[in-house]
Amino acid sequence: MTSAAASPPPSLRSLRTGRNFGLLTAAAIITSLGTHGALIAAAFAVLESGGDGGDVGLVAAARTAPLVLFLLIGGAIADRLPRHRVMVAANALNCVSQALFAWLVLTGEAQLWHMMLLTALCGTGQAFFSPAAEGMLMSSVSGEQASRAFALFRMSMHGAAIGGAALGGAMIAAMDPGWVLAADAAAFAVAGALRAFLDVSHIPKRAPGSGLLADLRDGWREVASRPWLWAIVLQFSVVVAVVGAAEAVYGPLVARDELGGARPWGFALAAFGVGTLGGALLMMRWKPRRLLLAGTLCVFPLALPSAGLAVPLPVAGLCGVMFVTGVAIEVFGVSWMTALHQEIPEEKLSRVSAYDWFGSVAMVPVATAAAGPVETLVGRSAALWGCAALIVVVTAGVLLVPDVRNLTRRGTVKAAGSATHVPPAQERRVSADAEGSVGGLG
Repeated sequence: MTSAAASPPPSLRSLRTGRNFGLLTAAAIITSLGTHGALIAAAFAVLESGGDGGDVGLVAAARTAPLVLFLLIGGAIADRLPRHRVMVAANALNCVSQALFAWLVLTGEAQLWHMMLLTALCGTGQAFFSPAAEGMLMSSVSGEQASRAFALFRMSMHGAAIGGAALGGAMIAAMDPGWVLAADAAAFAVAGALRAFLDVSHIPKRAPGSGLLADLRDGWREVASRPWLWAIVLQFSVVVAVVGAAEAVYGPLVARDELGGARPWGFALAAFGVGTLGGALLMMRWKPRRLLLAGTLCVFPLALPSAGLAVPLPVAGLCGVMFVTGVAIEVFGVSWMTALHQEIPEEKLSRVSAYDWFGSVAMVPVATAAAGPVETLVGRSAALWGCAALIVVVTAGVLLVPDVRNLTRRGTVKAAGSATHVPPAQERRVSADAEGSVGGLG
């Protein structure tokens, strides 16, 4: 049973963070506000242009396919170039692609191939942005406050999602989805400007490497040598795929056919945001000793939204399910980030993060593209029950990995760029690879 470390209740005032952390948090809040509305807007833009569930799935798949193609390259580049420059360039690409998407929707000229191409450009930007952003965030905090800093960051970001999802649903109900996409483009412009001011002087200069492929092989060795890491990445390749199919494709369809349109689905997504806020507040206080055991147990509730849509639950019930899911995934998210920050050397954070992201999204294009045909073959309810069952099965399987059950929070989490503190032997119930290798970040 996972236990909480005894510590006095933390306060936000006692959490000291630097300028970079503040800029990263502010930029994440802005993009979260825009993106959570834009995801709903994209689905309803497809439906309002005459598309069906299969077309919604194709557009969703077009966004995630470039992640599979470019994430590993993005991770290697982010460990070679200044990370903030990679982030700003990716934000600029996202801004332009979303602005074009908005213009086509507002003028009534958007065709399916237009929407697929522009969402693919957005996904390309994310492929280069995400590894750089995670590496930058990890290097902006250090010491024992790292776990609480990650919880604060996630609380701020997901708190913005509450307003973003609700506002996006309300805007779509009142006006053209194109205006929500235009707001998302503006959010990327502002966030990119903030990220341009990040300070990277504290990050040690990278020694010249032997090439991009060598960097990728080095990142792979970091992942493959840690059973807890690759097992959870494999788990989330299934979990993220089926959750993506349920929420990006089936969710809007159930909302349209059973719940009354975009607004109730926006409220459900907002309830998820409220849950993540509650989960982050919980993780500001709770420090589970067995990080990954606590996190993995909290993946089981991710099956609840698919089950709730399969019934389907009324709006109030669906909002309750989404709230619980938000709390649970935040416990996993903070535990996961803390484990990665604790185990992975700073100079390899972006590469390892890229493999983490790659594994997590590799199956999403297949799942979202197949959602429409599967619905036609077995029915929407059966497809959603299948999503819920897959999440339960793969999560139970991960608990069979000893390192997932036993990896333990160390007495002192390493500072960025510094040597890892080695706790007393009786406290070092971590994976064997962490004990025998140097150092050791979704």
